Amino acid sequence: MRLYVGMDLHSTNCYTGIIDETSRVVFDRKLPNDRQRILSVLAPYKEHVAGLAVESTYNWYWLVDALMAEGYPVHLANPAAMKQYQGIKHLDDRHDAFWLAKLLKLGILPTGYIYPRESRGLRDLLRQRSRFVVQRTSMKHTLQQIYSNHTGGPLNNNAIPQLDAEAIRAALVEDDPSYIGVRLLDAIGDLDRQITAIEQYVLKKVQGTAPYSTLTTVPGIGVVLGLTIALETGPIERFASAGHYASYCRCVPTAYWSNGKQKGSGNPKNGNKYLSWAFAEAANFAIRYFKPAKAFYQRKCAQTNPPVAYRALSNKLAKACYFMMRDQVPFDVQRLFGGETSRVETAEPGQGLVKSHKI
Repeated sequence: MRLYVGMDLHSTNCYTGIIDETSRVVFDRKLPNDRQRILSVLAPYKEHVAGLAVESTYNWYWLVDALMAEGYPVHLANPAAMKQYQGIKHLDDRHDAFWLAKLLKLGILPTGYIYPRESRGLRDLLRQRSRFVVQRTSMKHTLQQIYSNHTGGPLNNNAIPQLDAEAIRAALVEDDPSYIGVRLLDAIGDLDRQITAIEQYVLKKVQGTAPYSTLTTVPGIGVVLGLTIALETGPIERFASAGHYASYCRCVPTAYWSNGKQKGSGNPKNGNKYLSWAFAEAANFAIRYFKPAKAFYQRKCAQTNPPVAYRALSNKLAKACYFMMRDQVPFDVQRLFGGETSRVETAEPGQGLVKSHKI
């Protein structure tokens, strides 16, 4: 007897439903989010479980890790890719759990990748760095707005790190604006220190290891972009081809065509947003500092428009990184740009590249 388990996970509970090969309900209960309780409930059915589907929510780590440690065949269900219910008037957690189990039984459950537990912490730490960078940028904009409001002049972004409390008080004469300015300056400094600490910690963990060591030889890819690409990609073997990887990085166009006419577009957000950002930044820096990349971009611009040309360069860089990570080889400008290098003066690998990028 083969059993299929569906688990609709929430913040405090997990509705669990089990069906057999004939879709007969074998188990039906809402369980608290307690690791031992869930494992003990599933234990009598363990030898017959052919698959177990857990909905991918914000808190799936603990449950999936516990189930995989016990040897269950876990599938991480992708709710964004599942077809919506049709013709059903009433939905609840019970229906969701059994819907997951039925899709799994039919072999049509859309799943997400379960990132290796040993590397997941570093990847999430780097994501937290990007959130700190966004917060720091927001605070800088607020400080610039206050400065401009009370002085009539601009505050250059590069000048902010050189400011201190006395300079802020001298520029913003009134008590309240100067107090806000000093607090913002302190917060920006704190975030700077946190961002630097995270970068150093992650770099210490991965420096000299594959694939990070090869990625930084790519024009436009420095420390932070290399870390982002290496950690967000994970095992490169999970991608069947360079095209699949470029699609996952959101470096391919989304369009539906029929009879030579475009009939619509797909979901441009389907894929990894962090890799999308990384390769867009890499393309931008490559155009600025690497002549073959600039020549390729200009040729594409002559054929189409700048956004499409940027994406085309991002696509080439993503595919190059795929082969570099798969085969563990350094960057080869001839293989990437081909004839472009015969028309421009090429730089040495790593020459003029940005070594640290800010998200």
